[in-house]
Amino acid sequence: MDINFLLFEQFETLDLFGPVEICGRHPDFQLHYISQNGGLVTSTQGVRIDTEPQRNMNTSGVLVIPGGAGTRTLIKEEPFLKNLRRLSEDASFVLSVCTGSALLARCGILEEKRATSNKRAFDWVVSTSDKVHWIRKARWVHDGKFYTSSGISAGMDMTLGFIRDRFGAPAAERIACRMEYIWNKNPDIDFFGT
Repeated sequence: MDINFLLFEQFETLDLFGPVEICGRHPDFQLHYISQNGGLVTSTQGVRIDTEPQRNMNTSGVLVIPGGAGTRTLIKEEPFLKNLRRLSEDASFVLSVCTGSALLARCGILEEKRATSNKRAFDWVVSTSDKVHWIRKARWVHDGKFYTSSGISAGMDMTLGFIRDRFGAPAAERIACRMEYIWNKNPDIDFFGT
């Protein structure tokens, strides 16, 4: 199964590398780092990733969108949003971390879906679309083929939840154990929600 991480300038580092660490431990996953044109993309923290051009990706794979400061610019870029909608429609599953859900909401793909986002940016994310059923108190939310997580580290819990849903709890628990990670298995338990 192809896991396509869609990157952009000023993505949040842990939004990417938490799910990467988890997905990289699953034997059925092939990881790809994608951007619109390929080449180097830099995170908010200055980590540089060499990406493949999006035209080379298997669009029917799993699409993963991190959040980060770059989302505040991208929600105004119509060509990016139009492209994101098409990629999301083609993908078998779509996972977003943190403010990545703002991009999905803005491109219209989350209309009438339940979703969540980073609690520190929640009001801003909600302002991107009033057609999404935003869930303030949730570690992550699953609705159809869409998984959206709360802030930053919640992306790891969501990714393990995705693996549990697709491959069973033992597969997710093995990965968490090998990482020595205490997995918050319940998407409704959110210590950061109000």
